Amino acid sequence: MATTAPGISPSRLPSALLMLFACAAGLSVANVYYAQPLLDALAADLQISIGRIGAVIAATQLGSVAALLWVVPLGDRMERRRLMAIQTVGLVLALLAVAMAAQAWSLLLGMLAVGLLGTAMTQGLIAYAAAAAGEHERGRVVGAAQAGVVVGLLLARVVAGAVADLGGWRAVYLLSAALMVVTGTLLWARLPWLPVSIAPNTRTGVIALLRQQPVLRQRGMLGLLLFTVFGLFWSSMSLPLGAPPYALSHTGIGAFALVGLLGALAAARSGHWSDRGHAGRVTTGALLLMLLSWAPIAAMSHHLGWLVLGVLLLDLAVQALHVTNQSRILAAAPHAQAQVIAAYMLFYAAGSGLGALLGSALYAAHGWNAVCAAGAGISLLALLAWWAMRGRTAPWYPRRSTPCVDALLKHSAPSTGSESGCRIR
Repeated sequence: MATTAPGISPSRLPSALLMLFACAAGLSVANVYYAQPLLDALAADLQISIGRIGAVIAATQLGSVAALLWVVPLGDRMERRRLMAIQTVGLVLALLAVAMAAQAWSLLLGMLAVGLLGTAMTQGLIAYAAAAAGEHERGRVVGAAQAGVVVGLLLARVVAGAVADLGGWRAVYLLSAALMVVTGTLLWARLPWLPVSIAPNTRTGVIALLRQQPVLRQRGMLGLLLFTVFGLFWSSMSLPLGAPPYALSHTGIGAFALVGLLGALAAARSGHWSDRGHAGRVTTGALLLMLLSWAPIAAMSHHLGWLVLGVLLLDLAVQALHVTNQSRILAAAPHAQAQVIAAYMLFYAAGSGLGALLGSALYAAHGWNAVCAAGAGISLLALLAWWAMRGRTAPWYPRRSTPCVDALLKHSAPSTGSESGCRIR
């Protein structure tokens, strides 16, 4: 619901506050990914074998899943500003624990806490921004906050590598702890007070919402396929680029993330289009673009310029659909926004993990062409699933307004009963 807190216009969220949400979300999610380019340094310093250093990433991801199941949903039951302050303090302590880790077990515990609290803050900030926004601008606000997440995720590897080269891997986490102190202070000073949306004794939860909300189930399934494709590409891309005839350095391979960043930032506009009632068109266009992106990706062997184009198109498609998905599920369940975000991100986590496993296995067994064929096949499956959900043979135009859809768009859809027959836009 839109807030009436002082300083917040009922018609438009202030740009400075929106920028704070985006920057804070980006800095929060970066903590989850700093370790990825530092694994060799962590292994050497703490005498962890290369075969076991992957447990650092596993511990972080385990913390992320725990956050989605148990911590993020608290945003609907506790006063959000106070909850955000508690999480910030916890994250700062976790980062300091990682920076001072002297043994493998203490590092893993610290990474578990960083994954849990970093994810909780990131997704909590998106839900917070959506709750503070007016109904007419929720898609735009979610798109801007999600753009901050994408920037933080993609730049985390670059920043971690640069800082570690200058001051060692521990400096990365000390710097991040300092940044989170500043961020937490700004959040406490600037975030608006919002009423608790669900009474503490109300029976609800992630599983209940999945049963009650067809929009969440349908958009979640699209998200699962979407991030299977995304994980498939990014988990395997470095393998051919690091091998002959390319033999690119880690810096060179990482530069492709900056190309993806351009596409992801361009997709932030999709939230605005969703607010204008074009979520169906954006979804169809994004899925078609995701399918088409595999043609230039597969042509990488002819020239790396094709891969640049493919990365740009893929990231544009993925982020446009991701923002639109979140906009629709938040509109369908305004009473439980933190919980629907948590439920949707479980599909994200499952898809990302499945794609990563599938990508490396396919490349090892059959090469890059097999990866591209799988990516195109899953993209086609997602497009066909979307067409089936819409129940139309000509999906090029959005469905005409119906009382059910209008109710969803006005955030007044009932939580049970009549919405079970709604088709998503």
